[in-house]
Amino acid sequence: MVWIDIIKLILSLGIILLSCELFTNGIEWLGKKMKVGDGVVGSIFSAVGTCLPETMIPIIAILFSGNSSSSTDIGIGAIAGAPFMLSTLAFFITGISVLIFWKRRGTGMEMKLNNKILSRDIGFFILVYSLGIAASFTGAGTVKAFVALVLVAAYVYYIFLTVKHDHESHGHLESLYIVKYLNLKTNMATILFQIALALTGIILGAEFFVENIKDISSLLGVSTLILSLIITPIATELPEKFNSIIWISKKKDTLALGNITGAMVFQSCIPVFIGILATPWVLDEKVVVSAVLALLSALTSYLWIRLRGKLNPIPLLMGGAFYAIFIGYLVIRGF
Repeated sequence: MVWIDIIKLILSLGIILLSCELFTNGIEWLGKKMKVGDGVVGSIFSAVGTCLPETMIPIIAILFSGNSSSSTDIGIGAIAGAPFMLSTLAFFITGISVLIFWKRRGTGMEMKLNNKILSRDIGFFILVYSLGIAASFTGAGTVKAFVALVLVAAYVYYIFLTVKHDHESHGHLESLYIVKYLNLKTNMATILFQIALALTGIILGAEFFVENIKDISSLLGVSTLILSLIITPIATELPEKFNSIIWISKKKDTLALGNITGAMVFQSCIPVFIGILATPWVLDEKVVVSAVLALLSALTSYLWIRLRGKLNPIPLLMGGAFYAIFIGYLVIRGF
């Protein structure tokens, strides 16, 4: 029955939400112990960690759910849907968070962040994601394989740049949760245990989600591609969104935005690499439209930072407009 599957999806959603609170707390402590700054913590540690659900879904769908067309659709939809949600809805929610917490933040609408880190991340995303999408328009397997390798190499280079230009700035840290509630000592072992516990919850939540999405799409008569483009990323991107809301409320804007932009870079490199090698990588029109809108939303914030030298909620809120355009497009096309 549909309502049973919906309940299961809600439960998986709850698992993800609870786990990401543990993760945010643990990843900040990991950064402090390793003496790395907000760039590495937000754009690499947090981004890669919270990207696991989105990355696991296409892997499970493509590699472990048979070679059916619905499995391929779920995999490709999840791969393309993640960057779209991050650069539109996640940006929008972050902008809304600034407006909601402006009194607590004490900085008004101004966002205190490292503009070099942010513009680098977004610029990197625009370049590599454009390359990955462009690969779908060629039928040459060797060209696609070459692009896939370029994407992996690009992400390795991105990590190098992030570490090279990193500057430490964590601000106030709350007590490690498992230390606080279990009366343990704060050390690397307890930090890694809490992070592992959080990631386990995030991965389990994503796996529960993927188990039900096919059944729901069949019962509702909606294509698996549409569900995987919209519903799957909304659920699996919750860690990034929720983490960013927490960090915005604490005036840790570099962590909040780096968490999203770092995830955008990761999602445009590694999952696309998997998609190119494990599927025919022939993209549906809806996927291409979502990719173009994702790039336009990212370009809006990129140009804002480059031209003004700072960021406020306005370009982030515009991400909601690009998301609305896509939903309108789907409605006109009849899903």
